[in-house]
Amino acid sequence: MNLIIFGPPGSGKGTYASMLEERLGIVKISAGDMVREAIKSGSEIGKKMKAYSDKGQLAPDELVIEMIKERINKMDCKKKGFILDGFPRTINQAEVLDKFAKIDGIINLDVPEWVIVARLSNRVTCKVCKAIFNVKYYKPKVEGVCDNCGGELIQRDDDKEEVVKDRIGVYRKETEPLLEYYKKKKIPFIVSGASKPEIPPEPIVDEIMKNMKKAKWIK
Repeated sequence: MNLIIFGPPGSGKGTYASMLEERLGIVKISAGDMVREAIKSGSEIGKKMKAYSDKGQLAPDELVIEMIKERINKMDCKKKGFILDGFPRTINQAEVLDKFAKIDGIINLDVPEWVIVARLSNRVTCKVCKAIFNVKYYKPKVEGVCDNCGGELIQRDDDKEEVVKDRIGVYRKETEPLLEYYKKKKIPFIVSGASKPEIPPEPIVDEIMKNMKKAKWIK
């Protein structure tokens, strides 16, 4: 089964994708994680991506597509299937993806803007291990200190409320055409998402699994 999960920043798509990977036995492919890992590794494609990153620019489609295609063509994806997180982001990427992978279903996370703002504007990240906490809903045991490694917890600039609202607006503008693209192709959809910021991820993933069974994607 090959899936794509769509959701605005703060909707929980990365967390849900990881949990679905474990429950369904498929491979999670996070475009953002892959870009960061490629840059860190110093591979040929990573060096090319770093050149854009150093200029504050996004890597061009052809580099991202090359990286995703290479990952999808590995045996674990061919045997188990995959769930794409953060790709495609454009119609061009979706059209090229269709040439080397068949998409069986779309999981669309529909989360109210106020929930996302409440989550992200209260989010803090560990400077060391990158673990994420929320000072209002998922507090660390000691204020400002990571439960996992004892590192300092900070608020990222892109988690400030005004920036969060801008990020949501950009996401809606970019993703709406993509959702229409897959609807026109008659790819089946499942719509889910948290209605309150304090809802933990487990019930949402339970709901997604339940909807997948109803839609007969899984037994």
